Amino acid sequence: MLRKVLIANRGEIAVRIIRACHDLGIAAATVCSDADAGALHTRLADEVYPIGGRRAAESYLDVDAILGAVKASCADAVHPGYGFLSESSVLAEAVTAAGVSFVGPPAGALEVMGDKISSRRAAESVGVAGVPGVSSPVVDSREVLAFAEEHGWPVAIKAAYGGGGRGMRVVRGAGEAAEALESARREATAYFGRPEVYLERYLDRPRHVEMQIFGDIQGNIVWLGERDCTSQRRHQKLLEESPAPDLPDDVRIAMGEAAVTVARAVDYVNAGTVEFLYQDGRFHFLEMNTRLQVEHPVTEMVTGIDLVAEQLHVTAGRPLSFRQDDVERRGHAIECRINAEDPAGGRFLPTPGRIARLVAPQGFGTRFDAGYESGDEVSEHYDNLIGKLVVWGTDRDGAIARMRRALSELVVEGVPTTAPALLAILEHPDFAAVRHSTQWVERELSLPAPGTDAPVTGGPADLPAAGGNGDGSDRQLVWVGGRPFVIPIVEERSAAPGSAAAGRRAPANAMPGRHRRPAAPRAGGSDGVVYAPMQGTIVKLLVSAGDAVLAGQVVCVLEAMKMENQVVAGRDGTVADVRVSAGQSIASGDVVAVIS
Repeated sequence: MLRKVLIANRGEIAVRIIRACHDLGIAAATVCSDADAGALHTRLADEVYPIGGRRAAESYLDVDAILGAVKASCADAVHPGYGFLSESSVLAEAVTAAGVSFVGPPAGALEVMGDKISSRRAAESVGVAGVPGVSSPVVDSREVLAFAEEHGWPVAIKAAYGGGGRGMRVVRGAGEAAEALESARREATAYFGRPEVYLERYLDRPRHVEMQIFGDIQGNIVWLGERDCTSQRRHQKLLEESPAPDLPDDVRIAMGEAAVTVARAVDYVNAGTVEFLYQDGRFHFLEMNTRLQVEHPVTEMVTGIDLVAEQLHVTAGRPLSFRQDDVERRGHAIECRINAEDPAGGRFLPTPGRIARLVAPQGFGTRFDAGYESGDEVSEHYDNLIGKLVVWGTDRDGAIARMRRALSELVVEGVPTTAPALLAILEHPDFAAVRHSTQWVERELSLPAPGTDAPVTGGPADLPAAGGNGDGSDRQLVWVGGRPFVIPIVEERSAAPGSAAAGRRAPANAMPGRHRRPAAPRAGGSDGVVYAPMQGTIVKLLVSAGDAVLAGQVVCVLEAMKMENQVVAGRDGTVADVRVSAGQSIASGDVVAVIS
């Protein structure tokens, strides 16, 4: 049995693993960057090991820093969570070499399946066909053009060592190829530490269906059931459900067996997910995620199996606690990702900031896995997932009704969230009739424009400005015995009537007409001033003073929460002044450029 586990991650997944460890009587240690000092996962862990830095590359992606924490903690095992180094064979090998167990597959399986190119080859070698694509890294835009000439447009450029839509760009014509390739490589490097990308034919109206598998060191591998992850924006999932609706049983069984076949090809151990695209009655291998998935709770809800606990048991050398015939799926589960994003107008702009108030829904069949509590800060440096709202119902209609009720109870004040978009999805007849596809949210779902009476998730909170951290916060962070403690600073302040400081309540999914959304800063206005629409870092500047520009032309690329966003000009004219530079961190509303 494991005695202590080090969680090499942050946010809601670190919290999830800590709680699973405590359920099993296992001590939970964790790491934290400078930006996460005092975060919820550090408050719940038994031990905390600072690893420095604020950006992911300086902390959670730093293998040496993680190994230093492993050594200092004397942990029996390392759980990598998802994202960051969770699919790194380098980390797995180093941890194993240090005599510590890695909660995941062996390094060999990570090496093959963590790389999306070699995973395609592995699947093809055992007869599981993928989407038409290339099986080698792409470095020149001419390769994109040659691929499109053979297979047609659009083409997907995808990070070889990535997932979750990060480092992915869809190219719909030759003129987009060079910039899309550069952008995909840049984002892949920022998020996964590797720039390699490859190409696939981009299916136009597929559903995204994935199969949860589990293996042990005794050689047992089973599939637990599928998840439909079709509702997406920017190729990142918004809502997942299990079982996949309107999926014939023979297809489900064939998909499960194909997933096990792929896993056996690399002697897979622990939790994993084999992802497929499903269109016109056929499924195509997409990739294998060699880790726990964000959406694992929907599988837990329909099977009754604690997947994190099972991961820890398998890591300790035990066989799976179930066989294929033991897996029973009951009812229907839905997960909604509550991200700090403003979905108005379909933009889904990242909105880092302080969560003034967070109230989770309750009730039968309702679960909220969160990485934050009231008063916590959603950092611009990491993924913007606040938490996952999960419900169970006896059937799909019941689960949809329960999720709508749960969203109506969810309260998030201080930052806009994806809750209104999720409610719009659940209430749309296309979703109910399973007529949606992976592009449906962006192409067909209508979301209110910014600045209108519309569903909102709470505007910027009127939080106290003074603080003890030098960052404008109203708390003081102190370290005692190697653990962070947050000390509130109590100070008399006046508050204008109706402000958040005076106790104004802004429900997470206020219905139309109940609250007016504060107007968001525009990227480029008709007055010629181009503003930053969000807090972030300038990764590329595309204009200089004196350049002629057209309305809608990209002025710069702004990275926020590991997503690249294009900031555009609001009118035709000449660039009179550029007030930012590449690599500069800026705040929402800062002036980027002035067009005369």
